[in-house]
Amino acid sequence: MRILIVNDDGIKAPGIRKLAELSMQLGEVWVVAPKSQCSAMSQRITLFEDIEVTPECYDVDGVRAYSVGGTPADCVKVALEFLMPEKPDVVFSGINSGYNTGIDILYSGTVGAAMEALANGIRSFAFSNKNDTSWETADAYLISIVKELLDENLSMDRIWNVNFPGCKLSECKGILRDRIPAKHQFYQDDYVRTNHADGSFSLRSKGVMTEKAEEGTDISALLNNFISIGSVRCAALGYQKD
Repeated sequence: MRILIVNDDGIKAPGIRKLAELSMQLGEVWVVAPKSQCSAMSQRITLFEDIEVTPECYDVDGVRAYSVGGTPADCVKVALEFLMPEKPDVVFSGINSGYNTGIDILYSGTVGAAMEALANGIRSFAFSNKNDTSWETADAYLISIVKELLDENLSMDRIWNVNFPGCKLSECKGILRDRIPAKHQFYQDDYVRTNHADGSFSLRSKGVMTEKAEEGTDISALLNNFISIGSVRCAALGYQKD
């Protein structure tokens, strides 16, 4: 299996290294990721600036890696058009530091990169974890989840969205499938306002973590220490047969 791995946290992020390390169990791995932090880019692409592409020495044996001076969606475009000699069988995006659930899915560069792959006819997954310091649950479950989901006949207008809870493996209660996005954000909007002498003001987002969510949703699963698996549809693609 030929695997392209992208993310939005940048090529130096712990999550993408973990995903590359795990993915080596499945086949040939390419990492093409932003040079710097690109969270909340959604599916934005670069139009009016040059995109710098740089080969990287990666610390996972056997992985070919490049950094891209652009967005997560740019990384997919660059990999498909200029780097990989053959089209990947699957694209993995992540592992993001922070959940991609509920309304946050709309903002996510992790999901945006997966959608860009889908637009090019490639099956894709978005992976997220509560933080980038604990990988026990991803280590234990990610590969088996991928193998299971690749066998499912998901329509080609959808990506898989997998979120791992930020708990110890011993506290993880298992997997909840077919989770739908909650109708709110995991971190509710909250801003710190600073007023300036000229009458202007600046805002910095700090977010307040939600404490509850409707049953059956991705956020509810994670709050209860379950792995959340669901699919996200790209309405612009409609249903396409291979």
